[in-house]
Amino acid sequence: MVRLMDETGFSENGGGQTPGLMAGQGAAKPAADDGAYRVLARKYRPKTFEDLVGQEPMVQTLENAFETGRIAQAWMLTGVRGVGKTTTARILARGLNYEVPGVADRPTVKLTQEGTHCKAIMEGRHVDVIEMDAASHTGINDIREIIDAARYRPATARYKVYIIDEVHMLSNAAFNGLLKTLEEPPEHVKFIFATTEIRKVPITVLSRCQRFDLRRIDQSKLIGLLRRISDAEGIQISDEALMLIARAGEGSARDSLSLLDQAMAHGAGAIEAEDLRQMLGLADRARVIDLFGHIMAGRIEDALGELQAQYEVGADPAIVLTDLADFTHLVTRMKVAPKSADEASVTEAERARGREFAEQISVRLLSRAWQILLKGVQEVQAASKPLAAADMVLVRLAYAADLPDPGDLMAQIKNGQNPFGGAGLSGGGAAPSGGGGGPSAMAVGMNYASGNSGSGPTMQASGRPQLSAIQGGRPAPQTAPQAAPEPQAQPAYNLKNLYDCAALASEKGDIPFKVKIQRLMRLVKFEPGKIEIQPTDDAPADIAGEFGRKLTEWTGQRWFVVVSRNQGRPTIHEEQEANQQQLLSDAKSHPTVAALLAQFPGARVVDVKVQVTEEDAAALADPMVSDPLLSEALGDDEDD
Repeated sequence: MVRLMDETGFSENGGGQTPGLMAGQGAAKPAADDGAYRVLARKYRPKTFEDLVGQEPMVQTLENAFETGRIAQAWMLTGVRGVGKTTTARILARGLNYEVPGVADRPTVKLTQEGTHCKAIMEGRHVDVIEMDAASHTGINDIREIIDAARYRPATARYKVYIIDEVHMLSNAAFNGLLKTLEEPPEHVKFIFATTEIRKVPITVLSRCQRFDLRRIDQSKLIGLLRRISDAEGIQISDEALMLIARAGEGSARDSLSLLDQAMAHGAGAIEAEDLRQMLGLADRARVIDLFGHIMAGRIEDALGELQAQYEVGADPAIVLTDLADFTHLVTRMKVAPKSADEASVTEAERARGREFAEQISVRLLSRAWQILLKGVQEVQAASKPLAAADMVLVRLAYAADLPDPGDLMAQIKNGQNPFGGAGLSGGGAAPSGGGGGPSAMAVGMNYASGNSGSGPTMQASGRPQLSAIQGGRPAPQTAPQAAPEPQAQPAYNLKNLYDCAALASEKGDIPFKVKIQRLMRLVKFEPGKIEIQPTDDAPADIAGEFGRKLTEWTGQRWFVVVSRNQGRPTIHEEQEANQQQLLSDAKSHPTVAALLAQFPGARVVDVKVQVTEEDAAALADPMVSDPLLSEALGDDEDD
């Protein structure tokens, strides 16, 4: 028998009852133990459905199912790490076997008091509740043991419950061996699966289970949970420190409690936000906002100095850029959804400064900053000198406002304007364009004058004089106006299926890849910009990536091609073969052909040519009429 294990991989074999992470006011005091220290994630582990934080929809569904007697034979629990999958599985096993003499004798989710089997189940020592870690028991032999043992009735409990954690790690043979028992298990057997990779679980298994997606815990609820546990432990911790822990936990109760454990050891009874920043290598949030302001105002020297100062006090450059990206996201949300500023996870400084920036900065500039920061975080993480890489990201970000927007650029060219300053495209005596050595102010999108009719040198955002001032006031040499070249229009491709893709490959002269499309790809789903395929067994491993790259190159639009686990439709070649066989069958059954075959013994139909009338040709030429099978049959001969 496999011992019941918690999500951390450590067996809970003894000790008293562990109080839950109560969703209501206050936290229960932990029971006396044998003196060994237990981490907070285990010490305050939930033991009832009411104790679970942030999973109310799942609890409501299970409560209704138990009350009406509609209890499934298998459940699939999925979610990110630390949201309570294994804990929920144990509580569910407890509810299935809940029994209090004279009070409760049927499954329930209302575990008001400790039942006959509750303590043994929660401690992982009940003989009828067996957990298997699929990460270390992946084979068919492990599943065979479960199937053999499932035939026997439980020893003492109502149900024999099998909890299989990380079920996506099972081999294909193990999944296949489990299917029959999972579909029609004995009435005394229940299965509970837990996984962080739901997409790796075969659809044949998912279709036999009730699925529950455990949510990330909301930051406000996570902060409340951390506050109750801190009070129960007698730890003094500031609200800002709790907010930092909840933010770093990313919706995971276990991750947050592990950080709180570490902070308690680091702070020795009193925890402040500065202690957390030093422990985690975080930047001061207020200083991150100041850095954001320097960048958006184009004060690159101040921005580099602020980054250097944060680095010297222990901040990780990658984390600084990540915090900048987070604040950029927050400002963007405040601009498009102002109510997001009232969320509990937003500090007062973030709320005030964020609203100020949201009023001044355009969504276009915020989006550009977001993209640069995302790319910059990856560069810093991969760089041998992270600080130098972060400096270059900030320089690029500050100068990003000088980059013209493609839409505005085309509009100015069409209107006869020079988007780079100076004289217009259609002549005129405007002032010459400036040198523009410094970055423009991204925050307000200010249109600094590219020309000035008054005396004195005109200045760019950086404060540097324009070229005309450097040349002593002499006008820059005027060149004859040139008409802007007409942009060559990209041909529009309206791809709707693999037949269109094969036709495009033929048009581009890539006949080998056209054959791959026809013979090696089974279409699962086709959407504009995204295709899901199921490659055949003899397809190369990188066929999806190659397909996406070629479509992007051919069409000038971004295409994503992904491999799906779902069953696809037949390949183009298989459909053509089936169509040809149908034509042969129809021809043989035609009375005239049948009579000819009867007149000439040994004769056989070897091919069928479709005769297209003028009406059919006109219909095929109509763009509103599309028959890919017929079009492929008629139009492919010259290419193959």
